[in-house]
Amino acid sequence: MTMRITKFSHSCVRLSSGEGPGRDVVVDPGAWSERESLDGAAAVLITHEHPDHWTIEHLQASDAPIWTIEAVARQIREADAGVGERVTVVTPGEQLEIAGYDVRVVGEKHAVIHPEAPEFANSGFVLSADGTSVYHPGDSFELPGQDVDVFLGPACAPWARMSELVELARAVGAPRTLGIHDEVYSAKGLGIVDRFMNDFLGKQDGSWSRLAPGTDL
Repeated sequence: MTMRITKFSHSCVRLSSGEGPGRDVVVDPGAWSERESLDGAAAVLITHEHPDHWTIEHLQASDAPIWTIEAVARQIREADAGVGERVTVVTPGEQLEIAGYDVRVVGEKHAVIHPEAPEFANSGFVLSADGTSVYHPGDSFELPGQDVDVFLGPACAPWARMSELVELARAVGAPRTLGIHDEVYSAKGLGIVDRFMNDFLGKQDGSWSRLAPGTDL
């Protein structure tokens, strides 16, 4: 069985691998994503503390263990001590085995929103299983440090120009890029993103997909 990648709203993605239950990992189930993304999940990964990437209400609706950075772990413990007991703190460069996936923690800084705005920690994740590798960067321009089969590429963000996100996707160079972080622009704006991404990634034999919530890649 090959890995299945299901796109939920905004930055939430669910990876399903292997035969039978217990091999589904959800990344960044935030306030703009569906609580149902966590149903039956074996593990949750969270890249950083912003509410569009995690919400305590979603985590309370699941009993899955959680892996995330210290800044998020601290906020989870403050919001609900019981949920906090399920949290494991990760550090940049760490290699993990989570629910049957090989997981590598990538980077430690959120992209700069504005020079005068607070800085935030952020760690992305490379997840590998069934001969497929997937990179979720969170809100970061950090490269994965390896070739990946699927890049979960931000489509739009207050911390990025479209040209920067195009260059990020080209630098990662994955054969397939699945658009995430796509709730910031209007439908018309996203149409412009789709045209640019398809044009520029197609020139280097890559592809861009931006799926409706609940759709599999």
